[in-house]
Amino acid sequence: MRRTLKWLVRAAGVLLVLVAGALIAVPFLVDTPRIQAYVAATATQALGRQVKFSGLSVRVLPLPAVELRDLEVAEDPKFGTTPFVRLERGRIRLRLWPLLTGRVELGDILLRKPTVTIVQGADGRLNIASLGSGSSEPRTAGRSSRGGGGGSGAGGAAVATRVVIDDGQVIYAVRGPGERPAQYRLEGLDLTITSGGSQIAFKGDARLQPGAVAVKVSDGLVSLGPSRSLTDAPVRAKVALDGKDIRELTAVAVGSSPELGGALKGTLAVAGTVAAPTAAGEIQVSNLTATQSSPQCSEPKRRTLTIPTLTLNAGWQSPRFTGKPLTVKLDGGTVTAQLTATLDRGIQVQLADLAIKALPLQRVLVDYLCEGYAVTGPLDLTGALSFETRDVLNTLNGPGQLRVGSGKVVGPRALALVNRVARVGGAVSSVLGSDIPSGAFDSPLEFESITGTYTATNGVVTTRDLLYTSRAMKVAVAGDYGLGRRAVNLDLTINHKQGDLKAKVTGTAASPIVRVSSSSILKNLDNEKTEKSLRDLLKRFKK
Repeated sequence: MRRTLKWLVRAAGVLLVLVAGALIAVPFLVDTPRIQAYVAATATQALGRQVKFSGLSVRVLPLPAVELRDLEVAEDPKFGTTPFVRLERGRIRLRLWPLLTGRVELGDILLRKPTVTIVQGADGRLNIASLGSGSSEPRTAGRSSRGGGGGSGAGGAAVATRVVIDDGQVIYAVRGPGERPAQYRLEGLDLTITSGGSQIAFKGDARLQPGAVAVKVSDGLVSLGPSRSLTDAPVRAKVALDGKDIRELTAVAVGSSPELGGALKGTLAVAGTVAAPTAAGEIQVSNLTATQSSPQCSEPKRRTLTIPTLTLNAGWQSPRFTGKPLTVKLDGGTVTAQLTATLDRGIQVQLADLAIKALPLQRVLVDYLCEGYAVTGPLDLTGALSFETRDVLNTLNGPGQLRVGSGKVVGPRALALVNRVARVGGAVSSVLGSDIPSGAFDSPLEFESITGTYTATNGVVTTRDLLYTSRAMKVAVAGDYGLGRRAVNLDLTINHKQGDLKAKVTGTAASPIVRVSSSSILKNLDNEKTEKSLRDLLKRFKK
């Protein structure tokens, strides 16, 4: 037993001597200039971009390693001159056992705080599409001539099997024509990349900024082929998203008004290729809030609409993001649609198969928007919409059919408009024997339904059959309404117990001009004196 122990101690001592000797010999074994040239040439060949760094040094402790300084990977010239990758310091560990035999083999690569800039051009093309455009065949290093068989220089170096990124940053910039690029950042990126044969595995986590959305990547795999460049290689992975408040993120994507907030969770499956990845999965936003200040509101002018849940079966294939379907729930009402957002030359949004059921208009038009033409009641609508986020009101397009169930006209401007038109009927009632009571339109009007179809074209909504139905009257509306300028050009026909009253409404929603048609009142009158009296009366309502 004692003899065995002595052998073990001697063996350990010999091993320690060999290790110490190898460590001392590291600076002599490593041909620094040749290693520097090898690393730069191999990386340049693999990426298809020029790779350079200012210097390379050899460290002995705590483990043998080669340290790179000020590494840069060049950008595709079509996207500018700013480096694609910047790295202040990187460390390439040297495998200890080969050093004991006089050979240099590369171990793990550690990259601390690298910055990678991914750019999507105005045509939707990504700057990473040209990565690996050079030969993808790995270089087979021959033996170094130094020492005959030791391979002390770059010649004996093997490609590392693991790359670790510590606290990295990925900047994603979307360029539009004549627009300042929208930027998103993956910060605090910790990523481990492991190479094995024809596959590269990866996993990691980061924070998506703005918005501090936690991103976790697992089961990542890139499949390489002998005649396939890195960017053409198939990729797959799982991505989990978790954000407490997406307010800052949505401000970059769609603007600051209204402010959109809420908590986000989702799981996506990544597929496609390295240069053109796709993603699909479910995303849910809980307590989605839309906040804005409206001058037409009484205090508080800053109002918030809260939507308990928004879910979408999300998909991404550059440059399109889809939500098929998108589902929103609000106070017993639902909104469903097939969403497509194209991130190319701005953001264009399409909502196909739009279906709204029992949406409470009180919450939206009265409590949130304080709309002067607001009505209450449950809204049912089917149709389609498209618009550009840069100017929603003036780019809105699409047909639709709507029905508002039993409710009230409560908007002050709507009441004023109806009252102004109906005053003619009230004044005429003394002549015609009408029973329209004085002041009947000064308070909220109850109605049974509002129905109709419409078509929106570049922000102008046209209807030919909008019908308001109540116990007292029916009002048929036909004409145009410009959402952006709020321009009005409508023909109204009011049908009540004594007949029809027709009026023309022009101008703007804020200052409508009402002209009542005298012929709609006088067409059945034979009494010349009565006709004259009514004509005089109607002159008061033509302005």
